[in-house]
Amino acid sequence: MTTPTAANFADLPTRYDPLPVERRWYAHWIERGYFHSTPEPRKKPYTIVIPPPNVTGALHMGHALNNTLQDILIRWRRMQGFEALWVPGTDHAGIATQTAVEKMIHKEENKTRHQLGREELLRRIWAWKEKYGERILLQLRKLGSSCDWERARFTMDEGLSRAVRLVFVKLFRDGLIYRGRYLVNWCPALRTALSDDEVEYEETKGHLWHFRYPVAGQAGRHVVIATTRPETMLGDTAVAVHPEDPRYRDLVGKKLLLPLVDREIPVVEDWEVDLNFGTGAVKVTPAHDPADFRIGERHKLERVNILNPDGIINENGGRFAGMNRFRAREAVVQAMADAGLLEKIEPHVHNVGHCYRTGDVIEPYLSEQWFVKMRPLAEKAIAATKTCRVRFHPERYTDYYFQWLENVRDWCISRQIWYGHRIPIWYGPDGATFAGVDEAEAREQAKRRYGKEEPLAQDEDVLDTWFSSALWPFSTLGWPEPTQDLAYYFPTSTLVTDRGIIFFWVARMVMMSEFILGKEPFSDVYIHGTILDREGRKMSKSLGNGIDPVALIDGGVDENTGGTYEPHGADAVRFSLATLSMEGQDLRLWPERFDDGRRFANKAWNAGRFVIQQLAAGAIDDRPPRSERLQFEDRWILSRLTAAVQEATQALEGFQYCLAAQRVRDFVWSDFCDWYVELVKFRLSARAGGGSPPPEEDARLCRQVLAAVFDATLRLLHPVCPFITEELWHLLAQVAPRRGLEGRGWNGAAAESAIIAPWPMADPALRLVEVEKTFGRIQEAIQAVRRIRQERNLSSKDTPEVLLDCASAAVAQSFEAQQALIRNLGAVASLNIGAGIAKPEGSVSEIFSDFKIFIPVPKANLEKEKQALLKRKAELENGVKREEQKLQNPSFVEKAPPAVVEAARKRIQELLHQLETVNKLIAAGEKS
Repeated sequence: MTTPTAANFADLPTRYDPLPVERRWYAHWIERGYFHSTPEPRKKPYTIVIPPPNVTGALHMGHALNNTLQDILIRWRRMQGFEALWVPGTDHAGIATQTAVEKMIHKEENKTRHQLGREELLRRIWAWKEKYGERILLQLRKLGSSCDWERARFTMDEGLSRAVRLVFVKLFRDGLIYRGRYLVNWCPALRTALSDDEVEYEETKGHLWHFRYPVAGQAGRHVVIATTRPETMLGDTAVAVHPEDPRYRDLVGKKLLLPLVDREIPVVEDWEVDLNFGTGAVKVTPAHDPADFRIGERHKLERVNILNPDGIINENGGRFAGMNRFRAREAVVQAMADAGLLEKIEPHVHNVGHCYRTGDVIEPYLSEQWFVKMRPLAEKAIAATKTCRVRFHPERYTDYYFQWLENVRDWCISRQIWYGHRIPIWYGPDGATFAGVDEAEAREQAKRRYGKEEPLAQDEDVLDTWFSSALWPFSTLGWPEPTQDLAYYFPTSTLVTDRGIIFFWVARMVMMSEFILGKEPFSDVYIHGTILDREGRKMSKSLGNGIDPVALIDGGVDENTGGTYEPHGADAVRFSLATLSMEGQDLRLWPERFDDGRRFANKAWNAGRFVIQQLAAGAIDDRPPRSERLQFEDRWILSRLTAAVQEATQALEGFQYCLAAQRVRDFVWSDFCDWYVELVKFRLSARAGGGSPPPEEDARLCRQVLAAVFDATLRLLHPVCPFITEELWHLLAQVAPRRGLEGRGWNGAAAESAIIAPWPMADPALRLVEVEKTFGRIQEAIQAVRRIRQERNLSSKDTPEVLLDCASAAVAQSFEAQQALIRNLGAVASLNIGAGIAKPEGSVSEIFSDFKIFIPVPKANLEKEKQALLKRKAELENGVKREEQKLQNPSFVEKAPPAVVEAARKRIQELLHQLETVNKLIAAGEKS
């Protein structure tokens, strides 16, 4: 499909074909450099950094939602005249990427990473990244993302890697990074530590095993303990009781005999013991439970580790050594039963931590790790939000954010994998540590310590992926160099992200930015919901319930669901996501929900097709029209357009994407297509004015207003639906190169492309509330005529006469002035308007706030009219009852805003007035 020329506007297809349009215009935007931004001192910057997707990833619906919302913002701000920059990039995703490559190598070569060695595995990972790493960025282009691709970054680019090392060294030298042997969240499948935020808890049906521990030297006496993890008893070094528990007071300080390993362990008192859990006596395993670790610290207990890194029981497990931890659990229970030391087993539901990446059950594991002290950094992040330098939208996430920061624990940042930013610490022969941006800096420090060159060994671990991601807003702009980009674009403007990574990423970016630069990384954070399926489940590969946005855009088979889609195009997908995405709420999606977007695109296309064909068929007035020359419907559509611009702009300013998109949709679909275009059809055809063509002056004026309104409509719609608006913009330019209402804020024709056209400005002088109110009455009347005919299967020939009984002479006068609109759009041959018109015998009716409509109908339809009135009577009576119940509720009257209470009282009066009218009509019908 090529852009049509003036010669073939009549042949524009009635069905919009999105794919060729999208390919052509995306290439055009790239070629013209519209996405690229450079610092421009005369303009205000607006900057977004993309939440970098994993290089392992393919575009899923969560990405589609997130990037649609970002693109709406960046396109809107670009049109407003900001120097708009959207920085794209990808995250190296250390664990995910290494796991993917290891699986591939094992499948193809049956080798492990240890058989390959560190250097060879890293070589393979980089080769894999070069082959697949750009896939998701290419898919983002298909969505229409207007990122500055010349600035695409990767978290392991040399510049970003240097930034990571510099920040680590600064934190280390400031005493905010330390190394220690502590309990960490350990994933045996990956053989690495994880941070608290990387553990996902699931409610699990398990058991509570009650074991007897014999009291040393007191034959026949024992203490019963309860545990959910029987295998960990092999590492017990004490039993703890509460200081105020009288049941065990005589045993405090004595010894128990630990079954199966024949080791004596003490009974200690500790306030952390829960009197109500189990028997009140708690086994203490300092190497395998966080609470036990703290108890062990206080009582100086030995830490006995029973696990190897892969989850196999080690030599400290005695006869159970070599068993998998879950097999060992079964074996320990059986051994205790055989020894007569199993008291009972109870069902028990508890939360069990799982690895966010593999799903493996997490083990609290004692190991040497690197940590960041979070409290000093958290205080900076809290201050940034309390002083309104970082604002959350919706606002409710502020409390969620504070709650985490105020209870934050130190962050374990070391990972026992090979792919990632290697920790910039080197060890000397005596174990001394040297932190440096590179090995040369570390060697300089070592030389000062030892007085000579000594061999150094770099730490084997790599940093948590989120460490480098925390620097993303400023490292992508050139930090640590004092670049022009950093000075101009930082702090950035807005972050759009999922609530699931507020702690993983958002909080840490604020911390690091405040710590390094003393500034917030962004001023606004918009948190959107999570994509769910029809049943409310999170979309995932394992469930096979994800919708592939690329398959939906291009058409074809969705490998996730097996479904086959017709091509929807990017605009349809974007429009559907924007209109369905309520503020911060989770979004349930299934393929049919995107059909509305496709229908809307086709509706907009056919509206554009009509406009362009009309403009191609006749002249357009080059001069700005005087307001007194505008017809009533012209003033109405300009007023409605003004309202749409005002409300959409206000919604976008408040990050209310759904409201903005719905407001634009309502204007395009209802105001423009369903009403104004239909009126223009009559006005520009021989059907108006008794069969005579319109005067040329009015026709030119009509086409001018049509062009101006459609021009502004395309600009209003562009951030949500960029491709179809660009196509129609260029078609419009061929038939109306000079268009708009000069001085009225609608003139956008000077821009060569919709993407850089000015966002429409609302002119308050064009907002005419009384005109809208009058037109609203006309709409009600026309819709009532259509509805009455449709419900009774009547044609306009069956019901040629319509009567409007108005509540006042002013209302009647407003109808009289625009009766041609009712005649044309309502297909009304005879229209009688007045105040105090009686209901004709044999007519049906509808009642509105300030007028009634009567339509004489064939006698056979009168019974249907009676039933319709009885139904309306019941609806009104129920409405009165609902409002009265509200007012009878003391809580509502006392707590609701006074305006809301007063509105309820007024609503009752209005309903009672309508009910009185309906009862009169029923009575009149019974007499006729």
